[in-house]
Amino acid sequence: MIRKYIWIVFIAASCRCLSSDYGVNGLIDVPTARMSEDSQLTFTSAIQSRTNSYSLTYQATPWMETTFRYTGFNEFSLWDRNYETKFRLFKETKYLPQVALGIRDMFGTGFWSSEYLVGSKKIGDLDISLGLGWGRLAGDGDFTNPMTKVSDKFKSRSSVVGMGGTLSDASFFSGESVGLFGGLKYKFKNYPLELVAEFNPDIYASEVKLGSYAPKSKMSYAAKYKFNSGLTLSVSRQHAEEWGIELSASTLTQAIPKKRKNFAFFRSSLDYSQDELPFGIEKDKWYETLLFDVERAGILMFEAHVDQTMRKVSIVMGNYQYPMWTDAVSKMLDLANLHLPREVKFIHIVVQENGHRLYSLNFNRDLFFNSNNDALKLSSIGVNPYVSVGAPKHRTNFVTGKIYMDLNISSKFQLFDPEDPARYQIFAKLDVSSSLPRSWMLIGSYSQNLKTNFDEITRQSDSVLPRVRSDIVRYLTESKSGLDSLYLEKRGNYGTDIFFRLYGGVLEMMYSGLGFELLYKPFKSRLGLGYSSNLVIQRDFGRNFAHLDYKTTTSFLSLFWATPYHGYDLALHYGRFLAKDRGLSIELRRTFHNGWMVGAWATKTDVSYADFGEGSFDKGLFFKIPLSKLFGVHRKSNHVIRLRPVQRDGGQRLEDFSGNIWWDLRDARYEVIYDTKQRLL
Repeated sequence: MIRKYIWIVFIAASCRCLSSDYGVNGLIDVPTARMSEDSQLTFTSAIQSRTNSYSLTYQATPWMETTFRYTGFNEFSLWDRNYETKFRLFKETKYLPQVALGIRDMFGTGFWSSEYLVGSKKIGDLDISLGLGWGRLAGDGDFTNPMTKVSDKFKSRSSVVGMGGTLSDASFFSGESVGLFGGLKYKFKNYPLELVAEFNPDIYASEVKLGSYAPKSKMSYAAKYKFNSGLTLSVSRQHAEEWGIELSASTLTQAIPKKRKNFAFFRSSLDYSQDELPFGIEKDKWYETLLFDVERAGILMFEAHVDQTMRKVSIVMGNYQYPMWTDAVSKMLDLANLHLPREVKFIHIVVQENGHRLYSLNFNRDLFFNSNNDALKLSSIGVNPYVSVGAPKHRTNFVTGKIYMDLNISSKFQLFDPEDPARYQIFAKLDVSSSLPRSWMLIGSYSQNLKTNFDEITRQSDSVLPRVRSDIVRYLTESKSGLDSLYLEKRGNYGTDIFFRLYGGVLEMMYSGLGFELLYKPFKSRLGLGYSSNLVIQRDFGRNFAHLDYKTTTSFLSLFWATPYHGYDLALHYGRFLAKDRGLSIELRRTFHNGWMVGAWATKTDVSYADFGEGSFDKGLFFKIPLSKLFGVHRKSNHVIRLRPVQRDGGQRLEDFSGNIWWDLRDARYEVIYDTKQRLL
């Protein structure tokens, strides 16, 4: 069967553990206690006679594995979404197994509902797993549920299949009986091949009720071959009656990129004669030659100021190509040392990220470039709050008047449509930005359709709320091409700790409006407090300058915390959403120094589960992917991909205009620079 959708698989360094057909580390269909390497992201596609299953698994911490899964049934038209989380309780020792506890279908319809306690022990090249299962993994039952000794409420287990989205905690570890599951995995020493035997007690009761068939055998077998690229292929014979094939791809999102040297085309302007330099650049003026080399190295230099003694220079710089800010600063230092007059003894680098000035890095020129003691060089680096130097002596001519244009081929995906698991559009996108006086920017985007299947959608929204998002398909079908955005924006600072953003115009595909955002983040603090407000009007479906009648005001009070744990940031947003509902949105994102970001959000407002509809409340996953690593593009990626199981009208925000300054500053925050300062050398 030729499918109409495209899965993008990211392949990187190989991983230690192999996924099961369910995406989690396991055998074929049953889990083991094994965990992947921390930060590993795995996509799994498993095709069986009964089902086609697609899953995304992320090793969120060294001891917690999370999985989002989407499964379609070949015998009847049904697709189901579910989440699974597995926790490592004990590491394997010389004599004791590794032990993990897991919950399958935590927020789904309950179709796959099961919980398990499993242990895994290696004996030479053999890995043995044995587990105790509840729900589907209990099968016919082998023992009385030990939890019934704790409370009678564990004797009954609900089998109700609802709209999904709610925590199924009332059924956790319940049921009259539990069952055993497990199996063996043998790894060949000289070949990237594993043989698997599995005992799966699942009797597929839910499928049988829908007209399917019960398995002939509880035993299944598989062979798994791991390629060097991180790609794994598995072929299985399951229940003595069906064949299955699984393909998975993994990448480590925390892999630190190599420090990038000069571009292949980069040469110092000092190597050029005056005739070879571009018009307007004088070879004997350090600012002009420094600016020439800085731009060729992929760095922005906005201002430079030399004090009256000619002993100290302050340089305001930006970074649009280096995934790690310390690499950009290191390159700026090298070029500054090359071009600055020798009497300049102190170099102050002011870090500007997305229009906001954060702090200055202070260097003793002689010590930093002439000392052989790395520890002394690092200890001499000062980090101070940003202080304006007033009118700069030198300012680059692209601060105003310069127009940036970027034409590329892009795509939109709408996943998990019950009629088709993936809708898509391929389009040409023109992004334009222009610097205006007084630090204003004009930003716009236009999309030209190339190929789409959104026009095949026949389902209409049944929402009882204002259709602030559920009519998105009308924007994609009634105007396949059109204006995505065109607005004015100004960013900046009030002193050291307050950052602001003002904007107005066509903000996104569905809304025009105006608004502002403030962020208070004390220097070196891991906490931030934000406020954002927007007055918006819904755009016409033609994606032009016409509008519909719906108007509303959104506003949010936000609390941010850059936790010291594994690069996680936590954000809480409380306020008024697009459908005029009120509630709380929680975001948890894990960001790595290489540009990867993986996270999740959940939003609950005063809209009832019934009024919200399918999914019960808004939730989804975040991704930001470093294009420089995957495609060799020398540019930082600021585009955040959002993956929603289903989008309704409750809990909806203007996603790029509600508490975004915190995330816009993430790559250049003080603690990030501090953690990677070794790369300055």
